[in-house]
Order: sequence, then structure tokens, then C-alpha cells
Amino acid sequence: MVRSFSTPVNIALNAAIVTVTDASPRILCMPGRPETGNSDGLPFGAFDPASHRTFESGLRESVESLTALTLGYVEQLYTFGDRGRHRVDGGEGGHPVSVGYLALTRIDKQAAEAISGTGARWRGWYDFFPWEDWRYGRPELLDTLILPRLSAWAVDAQSLEMTSRHQSRIRLAFGIGDFPWDEERVLDRYELLYEAGLLEESVADGRYATTGLVRPLGGQMQYDHRRIAATAIARLRAKIKYRPVIFELMPPEFTLTELQTTVEAIAGRHLHKQNFRRLVEGAELVEATGESSSRTGGRPAALYRFRSQILEERPAPGLRFGGRAGS
Repeated sequence: MVRSFSTPVNIALNAAIVTVTDASPRILCMPGRPETGNSDGLPFGAFDPASHRTFESGLRESVESLTALTLGYVEQLYTFGDRGRHRVDGGEGGHPVSVGYLALTRIDKQAAEAISGTGARWRGWYDFFPWEDWRYGRPELLDTLILPRLSAWAVDAQSLEMTSRHQSRIRLAFGIGDFPWDEERVLDRYELLYEAGLLEESVADGRYATTGLVRPLGGQMQYDHRRIAATAIARLRAKIKYRPVIFELMPPEFTLTELQTTVEAIAGRHLHKQNFRRLVEGAELVEATGESSSRTGGRPAALYRFRSQILEERPAPGLRFGGRAGS
């Protein structure tokens, strides 16, 4: 028996498009509109089953129309369909369901010029998630703002059982006590901050009257786009350890220092130089071109390229770096 539903469902296709320039991971954003508080958002478009054969083809078409960018690497993240996940929900417009995607790209001068003419702009993803960048040490705002506010929120829970549950989630997500900081728990941390009312989205969604903060904790995004972005960052941080997707962000030829800088930008933490080089060489992910580059201004450095044969040799080639943030 098939049930019929009175509330229509609107499917949006959202793209978290990532690039790395000047050692900074960036995400492509569209300018906001007055009804969303002028907050930036991810490129998105509606899925039209009459003209789109698949969700992915619809996404590619929407992104190219909005940003003039032709996507290369794309993978589906998650379907965001929870009721009440943002204030604009149901009613005459129907229930919004967002299918999130992660896309990786390299930006040359021509592509940058084409994008700039559309109103889209690249923004550093740590502008939205400042607590995630450990490349220069532990972010100060964790201890001065985030953890004290989360601790107070947990204590104020409706029951001792809920307080205990919140405290366990905080310890695991933020690496407290015996738990190390896990760079892949980006979404867990975002969800806790949202539930505790520390993000502007919590106010925009009507869950809190105010965050009580002097300045916003990272840039706000329209609707639940920052949640989708957090999911994309978590996926990419995990995936570079078991698939060679990092090379989707690299030029055809690069130095090992440039490769390490890009990995650090994505992972949000510093990696030991010699250990990283041994890891890359041992994984046989790159091969020397026989050329060198002096574009960094120092001594000429050997140039490498991705060794694509690795895809035929091993099922899960990636950069399985270990250690802890801040170490």
C-alpha cells in the first residue's frame, strides 16, 4: 500500500565546492538575500525530474549556471531532510530536502575571472569554522569561549542523564581528557555548537533569541548550509587518508612542500616534514618529473606528479597520516 502525503517535498541540490589557494582551503559561496539575513550560502538549485536525468547532472547544470564553473570531481554527501532543521520549513512552499555534494576543483586564472563575473566568491572555510584550524596551535577561542559555554549548557540540561550525555558528547567531539582531538569530527562539533545556541543559525532558526556573544562564532550561512559545509569538510578530511583525492586540488606538477601545505590546509593541523615525506614516498603516490622549481623563492625543489598507476595497484591508496593536532 502506498501512502499519499499532503505536504509537497522540494528537493534542492547543494554543492560544497572546495579549492586550495595560498595555503588556504576555500569554499565557493553565493551572495545572500535579504530574507536570509544577507548571509552567504552554497550554490544550489532545484532538482527537476523532467529535465535532470540524475541528481548529479542537475547539480552540475545548476552550478555551471550560477557560477560559470564546470565541476570535475563530485561525490554525494548526505540527504538533509529533517523536519524543522531551519525556520523555512513546510507551509505552502513544501518541505525542503537538500541533497549535499562535495566537489573538488583547481582554479586557474581563466576560471577565476569567469567565476568573479557571476557574483560568487571564494571564502576561507576557517572563516566559518575558526575552531577547526590547528595549524598554528590550539585555537584560543576553544578555552576562552567555546568549552566554558558548552560546559554551562550541559549543566543546565533538564536532567542529570541529559547533562551526562551532553558532557560525553563534548569530551568526544572536542578532545577533552583521554580523548584526542579528531579532525574528522567537524559535524559533531558544529551540531553541539548549534544545539547550545552559540551559532547565528540557532537564532535564525528560532531556537534561541540570541547567542549572547559579542561577535559571531564564525561566519553565518543561510539556511543549513554551514551544516552541509561541515559535513563536506569532515568527509574530505577522512577521505584524503584512504583515497588520493588530495591530487584533485593539486596542479599537475608540484613540490612535496606544496603537497604537504595542501594536506595541512585541509586537515587543519601541522604535519612533521620528514615523517610526511617518508609517508608520501612509502605510499608510492607520486613520482619525480626530473624537473625542479624555484617558485617558492628558496633553493630549487624537485617537482613531482601524481602516479596514477597506484589506482590499479591498491584498492585504497591515501595519505594515512597519524599523530595528534598540536603535536
